[in-house]
Amino acid sequence: MGIHVIKMPDIGEGIAEVELVEWHVQVGDIVTEDQLLADVMTDKATVEIPSPVSGKILALGGTPGQVMAVGDELVRLEVEGTGNVKAGGQAQARTEVPHADKPAVVAEASATAAACSRAPEQRPAPRADATPPRVTPAPRREPGEKPLASPAVRHRAHDLGVELQYVQGSGPAGRILHEDLDAWLTHGGSVAPASSGYAARNDEQQVPVIGLRRKIAQKMAEAKRRIPHFSYVEEIDVTDLEALRVHLNAKHGATRGKLTLLPFLVRALVVALRDFPQLNARYDDEAEVITRYGAAHVGIATQSDNGLMVPVLRHAESRDLWGNAGEIARIAEAARSGKAQRDELSGSTITISSLGALGGIVSTPVINHPEVAIVGVNRMVERPVVINGQIVVRKMMNLSSSFDHRVVDGMDAAAFIQAVRGLLEHPATLFLE
Repeated sequence: MGIHVIKMPDIGEGIAEVELVEWHVQVGDIVTEDQLLADVMTDKATVEIPSPVSGKILALGGTPGQVMAVGDELVRLEVEGTGNVKAGGQAQARTEVPHADKPAVVAEASATAAACSRAPEQRPAPRADATPPRVTPAPRREPGEKPLASPAVRHRAHDLGVELQYVQGSGPAGRILHEDLDAWLTHGGSVAPASSGYAARNDEQQVPVIGLRRKIAQKMAEAKRRIPHFSYVEEIDVTDLEALRVHLNAKHGATRGKLTLLPFLVRALVVALRDFPQLNARYDDEAEVITRYGAAHVGIATQSDNGLMVPVLRHAESRDLWGNAGEIARIAEAARSGKAQRDELSGSTITISSLGALGGIVSTPVINHPEVAIVGVNRMVERPVVINGQIVVRKMMNLSSSFDHRVVDGMDAAAFIQAVRGLLEHPATLFLE
């Protein structure tokens, strides 16, 4: 038997260190070639690290949340043969993960969203000449001990109302698989009962801020620390715009796709930015340089299972309503499912934030640093409005926007939002050249 060391691979693009997000194995586990070992994160992308060899896990090189340098020891295994470690304990040569030049890159949200769409977990079939791996019996858990399970299994158990603490796992080191959930439900297991709304509770839960949640926290703190925000709120009568949207969907929805409000708002931004180029900009406050862009690369704030992501609608000025609608749907789904590429999550010049039906009346969106403006969409509601001395029911919606007061004057911000308002309230003007 020998020792084989797997080192943190070179992810590429000049990345020198990554954050260890999650282990998929434990010390003592028997792993097979290509079995997933860990997830690591760089920026907002997660890379899955597989094992290049089969063997038994002897040691793990870090804990979730730890920042590791490229080349650090990730996993130490006992393998058949001589391994790659000399008698002194050092690896003879750097161990590369297969296909490290093209790692499996997924957004952090894929840990739940994408995995849930897969069939029950499968392990690679062992080679015909390989010794069948030994499966570690599932240990009995101590009170309060966290059960081992993949994000997909945890998400499914949550949806079913099953407490994994009571489910016996059949995977390595007692890891709970989808089959174990099926067996629990089939052989007398029951979902967690709903607790009384008046029962006293004394439980506590500590949640480490790691992975995507850490990145979001860092970005939000950086934005608020470095950017003096000011917000401006204006209400907009979108009755005519909504009528146009409904009409276009009825006429072209079956062939071109359904339109939401967002493509119209994107179009309004594109047109208004022609007169307010200082809003379509990024500010390098260290170099004290403002870069204004002719292209409208619109960030679309998107909520995933694990947190907020901002995929980018590139060159919004070059597409019509349906073109932008289709691209918005594509990048939003890519972000939610964890398939967004790195270049689809960076480079925006102005951002739209919308909570849809949960948009509330007013919000104070945080600027996506280093941009200088963000437009927040609030909930559309029917309200009585006075028009020409008459009380009529109109569809009203607020825009709550924030600006970097270092480079955007209040007058310019207000004039920009008023221009957007005029375009949305008179939707025919959206399409005038």
